[in-house]
Amino acid sequence: MKRLLALILTSLSTVGLAQTQPTAEQKAQWEREAEVRLHQDWPWLGRYQEANAKVSGPVQVVFIGDSITQGWFDMMPGFFTPGRYGRGIGGQTTPQMLLRFRQDVIDLHPKVVQIMAGTNDIAGNTGPMTPEQTEANLTTMAELARAHGIRVILASIPPADHFPWRPGLDTATKIAALNAWMKGYAARTGATYADYWSALHDGQALKAAWTYDGVHPNAAGYAVMAPVAETAIRTAMAKPAPRGIAQ
Repeated sequence: MKRLLALILTSLSTVGLAQTQPTAEQKAQWEREAEVRLHQDWPWLGRYQEANAKVSGPVQVVFIGDSITQGWFDMMPGFFTPGRYGRGIGGQTTPQMLLRFRQDVIDLHPKVVQIMAGTNDIAGNTGPMTPEQTEANLTTMAELARAHGIRVILASIPPADHFPWRPGLDTATKIAALNAWMKGYAARTGATYADYWSALHDGQALKAAWTYDGVHPNAAGYAVMAPVAETAIRTAMAKPAPRGIAQ
């Protein structure tokens, strides 16, 4: 039950969690909703179905990810100018993102996708995962994007020297290893690597002024991330679009 509650809480808007503490009634309701999703919509395909149906006009960039991506839209909606869409869901792991990748990315026909994932794989939110399993899921999402003519940005996991919902876990070493793999994979495949870690870190931690819990950026943290994203988008857009597969 404690693991389930932790997953529920990380699935909520980071703005709300940063400002208020949930009541016992809210926690109970979130637990019930999470239990239903566990059995009926594990990747939470329903989260963005209505929003996706309303998308019109050219799509430049889709940001798919977990609570860090969700929080970016929640806290800094002005960053998501026309043609930019946030598709983050708090608490999600790479297998969940992979299951919704077609619906929330490919079917929107963006020119670029940014994939920011791995924090919750390390935390084991949906069960134990090896680094190789995370790498395989990231590889598959990148391959799917390229197969559909979408340029890929692989976003580094932001720094964190602890996860509040997983006390005692060695986060920094695991984050560094996965980021190193992503940087190398991007170089090998022509993807763009967005190095948020270097912009945000203080030693192995996320700089205290830029976070409210050591994992999730606050508004100041997202302001630091924005130029990294802009540079990554320009870099990706300057590359030829992948050839893609026959439609």
